[in-house]
Amino acid sequence: MTNEIIIDATGGVVGRMASFSAKKLLLGSTVVIVNCDEAIVTGPRKALIEQYRMKRTYGGTSHKGPYYSRVPERMVRRAIRGMLPWPKARATEAFKRAMCFNGVPSNYASKEKLSFKKEIKDQKFMKLKEISKLM
Repeated sequence: MTNEIIIDATGGVVGRMASFSAKKLLLGSTVVIVNCDEAIVTGPRKALIEQYRMKRTYGGTSHKGPYYSRVPERMVRRAIRGMLPWPKARATEAFKRAMCFNGVPSNYASKEKLSFKKEIKDQKFMKLKEISKLM
């Protein structure tokens, strides 16, 4: 049976969570990330919005991609995918073990969760929920 790691993304930086999750996935663990809409991305507000809007236009109107979603849980999932050695078979197998949720499902509510909450005083940041609403 594989090891299951549950991460609460409230106040956690997306990149740090994604790199930690990718390492654990490659080692064979199942990673469940809850409250993805409360995760944060650091940087100036205008620059973040422009960056995500630019990513959305990369795929154009064709269905060939690359496709960047507006949904916070899929943004986190895409960040995890970016940390994996993607064209390889072990990366696709690892990526299947990653699960992301915007809320907390009932079967994970009572279990112990890791927290990546970061205390941000003067640094600029945005929550993924805000970014998805503005796109």
